[in-house]
Amino acid sequence: MRSFRLGDVIDDYCVKCKQIMNHAIVSMLNEAPAKVRCRTCHSDHDYRNEQPPPPKVDPRKAALFNEVLAKVAPADAVPEADAEADADAEPEEEKPAERKSKRAKKA
Repeated sequence: MRSFRLGDVIDDYCVKCKQIMNHAIVSMLNEAPAKVRCRTCHSDHDYRNEQPPPPKVDPRKAALFNEVLAKVAPADAVPEADAEADADAEPEEEKPAERKSKRAKKA
């Protein structure tokens, strides 16, 4: 293993940039980098050995959620509500045009 010194530039995962970027060693513990500073965004954080943090989504929860979604059929959705939403959307599109014409008449 290469010996590190304070100020050496190493690659590490930056928490703020969310990418592997160049970092300068800020502090060391037992001849290993302990804290580093990103040379792009200048944020300090613990040395992560170029490893991104684990995903926040628990795979078991995601599997259960996908299982529930698979059981629900899209045909069960109420089509009348969608038709009403489409009917409501059409007059709303006309209203801004009417407002513009009223403003143009006042000027």
